[in-house]
Order: sequence, then C-alpha cells, then structure tokens
Amino acid sequence: MTIEFIVNMLARWGHLLFGITWIGILYYFNFIQGGYFKQASPEGLADAKSKLAPSALWWFRWAAMFTFITGVILLYGVDKNGQMNSYIVSGATMGTFMFLNVWLVIWPKQKIVLGMVEGDTASAGAAAGLASRTNTLFSGPMVFCMLAGPHFAGYAKAISTSANSMYVALGVIVLIELNGLFGKQGPMTSVKGVITSSLVLTAILVYILQMM
Repeated sequence: MTIEFIVNMLARWGHLLFGITWIGILYYFNFIQGGYFKQASPEGLADAKSKLAPSALWWFRWAAMFTFITGVILLYGVDKNGQMNSYIVSGATMGTFMFLNVWLVIWPKQKIVLGMVEGDTASAGAAAGLASRTNTLFSGPMVFCMLAGPHFAGYAKAISTSANSMYVALGVIVLIELNGLFGKQGPMTSVKGVITSSLVLTAILVYILQMM
C-alpha cells in the first residue's frame, strides 16, 4: 500500500463526506429555510437570521471549500493515471462554479442580508438567491457526471474521442453560470421548478455527452 494510494483514498472519503455536508445544507437553504423565512413571525425571523443562518452558512462555505480541495487532489490522480474523461471534466466544471458561487457571491451577499455588513439588502438577497438556485440546478447533473466518470462503464468517453460534445456541454454550463451571475431565476423560482430544471439539465448534458 503506497502513500499515493492512501492519500487518494483519504481524499475520496473526505470528498464524499464534505460533499454530502455541502449539498445537504444547500438543499436545506433552498427547500426548507427559504420557505420558513417567508412564513416566520418577525421575532422568529430575526432570531433565525441572527443565530441559525450564520451558523449554517459557516458549515456551508467550509464544506464547499474542503469538497473543492479534496476534489482537486482526486483530479490530479485521475489525470496522472490517464483516466480523465468528458463526464469528469463536465462535473468538475460545475463543481468549481458552485464552489466559486459560494465564496464569491452567496457568502458576501448573505452577510449583507443578515446585517453583518452594510449594503443594499434587496439586491444582495436577489443575487444570493439566484446563485444558490443555480448551485441547486447544477447539483443534479454535477453528481451524475462525477459518478458517471468512473462508473458509467463503456460510456464515459475519453476526451480525445469526445472533445466536440464536451465543449458543447461546457458551453451550456458556462451559459447557465452567466445567467446565475447576471440573469434571472426563471423556472427556478419555486422548489418544484428548480428540482425539475436540475433533472432536465442532467438529461440534456447526458444526451450531449453521449449522442453528439
């Protein structure tokens, strides 16, 4: 048993644990907390914003950080062993955008919404909400791609044989990220809408990567 094997196994284990924490809290924010905030009494909302939300955001952003770090370690091993394929690249791209959305958009804007720093609360809330919905949209296809990379036997194509389809998929991913930064929630406004959109996006990306 080599050091490289041990590091890879620990990174894989950590990536799963941190990823579960990160995506679990993402779903909590989008599927539970958001609805509660709309229905809570003024006292309950104030208490949640001062105590619950900051604590949840701490776990959220650091889970994202360590998911990203362990993912980079795993990607290094995949590339070194010549196992990189179009699914892994697509999934890693979505995961990277999700990580950047957490640290560069959601967390800074949520600090304004929660009154931790000064700023335009309405615009900050809208930006944080759109980035969070975009991460939820990405979560379904991202997980599928990361699982498909090593386990979708016979279908995860090497980059050398699937470059065109991979670039089309990456183009779709980039356009969605740009909408997450500068666009609108559209069908992602509701919980049902964002779940449906995530499943549809998964199907679209799989079609592109497999059939084009």
